[in-house]
Amino acid sequence: MKQTARLFKALSDETRLRILALLTRGELCVCDLMSILGLPQSTVSRHLAYLRNAGLVTDRRQGVWMYYELAPATEVLHEGLYQVLTQRLVKQPQARQDLQALETFLAHKDASSCD
Repeated sequence: MKQTARLFKALSDETRLRILALLTRGELCVCDLMSILGLPQSTVSRHLAYLRNAGLVTDRRQGVWMYYELAPATEVLHEGLYQVLTQRLVKQPQARQDLQALETFLAHKDASSCD
């Protein structure tokens, strides 16, 4: 039950929900998330650490940058949450705006800008 409570606490923050909605499009660098959310690296990293500790995202290091993606669903609850994220959350006005900004950003991003 503690893990479930941790999971729902992770989902109780607007910034973390925005991050999760963005990650429905695939792996993103912290620098990508900073640009879209308009937040400093320390804030984005703190929210990502919270999501990682709740088992919602995984990370990998490439050079000095960290890349994050949605963690594989390990239980039925995760699967259900991911369905909500990919089918419902991404239709919220703020999430749609963020996802459009992400598409524009990635279309113009220099491939080496996070290296």
